[in-house]
Amino acid sequence: MHWQFYGPDAVLLRFADALREDAFQRSRSIAAELERQPPPGLIEFVPAFTTVLLEFDSDQPIAEIMPELIERLQRAVAQPLPPGKLHRIPIVYDGEDLDRVAKAHQLSTDEVCALHAKPIYNVCFLGFAPGFPYLSPLDPGLHTERLPSPRPRVLAGSVAIGGQHTGIYPVETAAGWNIVGHTTVALFDHTAEESEMFLLHAGDRVQFIPENTKDA
Repeated sequence: MHWQFYGPDAVLLRFADALREDAFQRSRSIAAELERQPPPGLIEFVPAFTTVLLEFDSDQPIAEIMPELIERLQRAVAQPLPPGKLHRIPIVYDGEDLDRVAKAHQLSTDEVCALHAKPIYNVCFLGFAPGFPYLSPLDPGLHTERLPSPRPRVLAGSVAIGGQHTGIYPVETAAGWNIVGHTTVALFDHTAEESEMFLLHAGDRVQFIPENTKDA
């Protein structure tokens, strides 16, 4: 676990060198410890696949508190956490890029649907749009490059593949991932209390439940 200054009032903490299950569990443990006992002057923290960014109050002597914090986080990652909440999300595989993804990998659309629905995904973190979950592990046979240029309009509920991840668009937005299906489950409610705005949270798990396929 290594850290470096990321501007005058922030630290970038690297806890893994690749996206793996152990990195996901480390991220969960670090986030849980930072929420349980935030270090002095911490304003917010932003987790990612292998790093977490910590922003501090400008008056906080960061270098003085980091050794103790690193030691505490090292102890935290050594303690296993219980599995995150499991969300079973219905999906209809009818996306406009489904055929193209299948052809790119020399698969049938049914095989793409089966491979996509097979894993129980980890919600690594939320980003890009309010409540957008970066989900892994996506089957390597479905890793697909993003579109050369983003679409100006992707509907909320669209389920898509981008690189080695899959995700669900919680709001209508411009986006460049490959759309393979959609769900009617709402991931983001801007009218709700802050604690209830997002259906998914980092550390949760997602299982897609197919309702039908494009050809059904």
